[in-house]
Amino acid sequence: MFPITIPEQIQALSFAVVIAFVVALIVGPIVIPALLKLKVRQTEREDGPQSHLKKSGTPSMGGLIILVGLLVPCAILMRGDIDFLSFSVLVTLGFGLVGFLDDYIKARKHRSLGLKAYQKIIAQFGLALIFAWYAYQHPLIGSSIFVPIANIEWDLGLWYIPITMFVIIGTVNSVNLCDGVDGLVSGVTMIVAAAFGIICMAMLNLPDIEPALAMNIRNLMVFTGGVAGACLGFLRFNAHPAKVFMGDTGSFVLGGAVVAMAIATRTMLLLPLMGICYVISSVSDIIQVGSYKLRKKRVFRMAPFHHHLELGGMSETQIGVLYMSITGVCCLAAIMLLQ
Repeated sequence: MFPITIPEQIQALSFAVVIAFVVALIVGPIVIPALLKLKVRQTEREDGPQSHLKKSGTPSMGGLIILVGLLVPCAILMRGDIDFLSFSVLVTLGFGLVGFLDDYIKARKHRSLGLKAYQKIIAQFGLALIFAWYAYQHPLIGSSIFVPIANIEWDLGLWYIPITMFVIIGTVNSVNLCDGVDGLVSGVTMIVAAAFGIICMAMLNLPDIEPALAMNIRNLMVFTGGVAGACLGFLRFNAHPAKVFMGDTGSFVLGGAVVAMAIATRTMLLLPLMGICYVISSVSDIIQVGSYKLRKKRVFRMAPFHHHLELGGMSETQIGVLYMSITGVCCLAAIMLLQ
């Protein structure tokens, strides 16, 4: 008999999604007026899409809605061993704090830039080192990662720490770059989190799963449902035309949450496929900057790539639907690779 039955798995995941969704819907109308009152507003960059200049003044730091939404079901539904859940929450809160400070400085100084680049680098490097080391020494995670298709575990040894640090920093910043169009990163991450929820269910139904690992995966599954539900609820306020932006608070929270799921499930090699839209955002930005510095020519109308599409005539809603569709297909492919 499985340590946790399939009906119990479905119930826990469903409850997490619903609770997070409802909490986000309740918290949104409270947080948004408070942000307006505190004058925590978006300041658009002059060199960004001209159509975005009219968005200046829209409240930012709405990622707090997502954060509260995902934490409540975790607190209500957690059971037994919570190492994976605690790890995921701490990664989320750690990077969320960096994003919050960035947004706070922007609001306080009424500018589009918050923390200085070196400050972000130091903070992200420090957090990545702490969390990579924790995962490395944890008996249920360790230095091995799952290799899809081959269906083997690859022991990275001490290389696990620098590689995981790279994945953490890369994921958080890629999610941040993806946040440039109304509803884009919240919609994409909702699908990614739901896919990780399915992966957790698949792991729970392995015949030889240890009870301690099963309970940790079960609680991680609750976390994935919380993230998916909170993103869905946040879309009520963030879909075009957005009433609130998640800010760096939200994008860093979601970046931390996504990479924590990948680390805990040891599926980091699937992350580039599942988070293909994050990859598109970061790679297009790197190509644009590199091309301009080396050739004094731009490859895209504007980077990241979603701005290229926007300047090409696609609406924000169309871009969001396109990215979510691509993410959905790639997440299905990733799940199939686990078979």
